[in-house]
Amino acid sequence: MSSSAKTASAAGLQSLIERAAGDRNAGKDGLPPVERWNPDFCGDIDMEIKSDGAWFYMGTPIGRPALVRLFSTVLRKDEDGKTYLVTPVEKLGIRIEDAPFLAVEMTCEDKDGEPSISFRTNVGDVVTASADNPIRFVVSGEHHELKPYVLVRGRLEALVGRAVTYELLEHGEEADIDGTAMFVIRSGGATFPVMEMAELERQS
Repeated sequence: MSSSAKTASAAGLQSLIERAAGDRNAGKDGLPPVERWNPDFCGDIDMEIKSDGAWFYMGTPIGRPALVRLFSTVLRKDEDGKTYLVTPVEKLGIRIEDAPFLAVEMTCEDKDGEPSISFRTNVGDVVTASADNPIRFVVSGEHHELKPYVLVRGRLEALVGRAVTYELLEHGEEADIDGTAMFVIRSGGATFPVMEMAELERQS
């Protein structure tokens, strides 16, 4: 990249930072009310979130955690399935390699006799799996990799990291769902099917 292109890239990023931080109007959770903003679509920008949670702008990693956190608070996934950076005055499309967030840590505790599993994401969100924040399981790729996702907010999900997935599955149990023996995860009073017990036994 030429020096002039780098300068333009830095200026564009700085302008975007200022707009993202300009009107916080945060709610009780400290997040801006992106669901209530309806700006015009201003096109796509060269920003991408990789499957490992790393953010890139014009091919260069965004290395400042505070900056990544700022951008993460103005993310919104719309009904069209695309993810945008949203400010009160613009909506900019970005690329998502897998999920916008990565769950990097989990805790499991007992609440009123029920398991409660909470996840911390790479950008600092903490979410407890429940009917409002469900976990879904996808089998992906030629190696049939099991990938859990937990809903964080809006339509935005966190991919559960591989090490955390192993830890999560340690809390699984068998349950009957509609007459089928299933391997499930329970949290927050909700039950999340992982796979049929027969399939689990075939893989063991």
